[in-house]
Amino acid sequence: MNLNLVFEAWPPLNPQHIQLYSLNTPNGIKVALALEELGLPYEPHLIDIMKGDQFTPAYKELSPNSKIPTILDPNGPGGQPITLMESVAILIYLAQKTGKLMPQDTRGYNEHLQWLLFQVGHLGPMFGQFGHFFKFAKETCKDPYPLNRYTNETKRLLQVLEDRIDQSPYLMGKDYSMVDIASFPWVECLTGFYGGKDHLEMDRYPKVMAWLNRCMARPAFQKAKSVCSRA
Repeated sequence: MNLNLVFEAWPPLNPQHIQLYSLNTPNGIKVALALEELGLPYEPHLIDIMKGDQFTPAYKELSPNSKIPTILDPNGPGGQPITLMESVAILIYLAQKTGKLMPQDTRGYNEHLQWLLFQVGHLGPMFGQFGHFFKFAKETCKDPYPLNRYTNETKRLLQVLEDRIDQSPYLMGKDYSMVDIASFPWVECLTGFYGGKDHLEMDRYPKVMAWLNRCMARPAFQKAKSVCSRA
């Protein structure tokens, strides 16, 4: 990996800190949020996907798939630098690095892992497709099928979350975890950036909304939502 190319594009002020390359999308917010919750020193670098930063040779050194976020930890395993792409892979790495926000025992780890993969395989892709057809494709796609399909699937997934939370304050029980960090920014995006609260009848999911509000009230989120912002 040509780190000189990366550092030329985004010079680090604190080379011994974790370097975060991101934008404050739901996936980007996840990692900034985890770093804030864990109290790890990090330095953020804006990757402006609207300008195509993700396709530059420098960024492809970090993320061959040209997606945000990525991190560079100069103090990785064995004291050697490590770069990681894919937001949930980064969350798992940070949990293992610190021993926090995710169990270390085999049973607990795997129980959390399945719900992290649920977010990766379902919440992110389906909520993202809903947002695309609801917010961005109204004028270019007159066929109602895509919006209906992703509306119905988004509502189904919200009901999965509603049932999962049940009487617990967080997705994995009484304790806030990486599963919450991975998941709630996508629900927040439904009601915030996508503006889909009324369309999705979010009031039908009171436990989800209460959980979302608890997560959003955390000081770490108040900081993370503006990290790597284009504003």
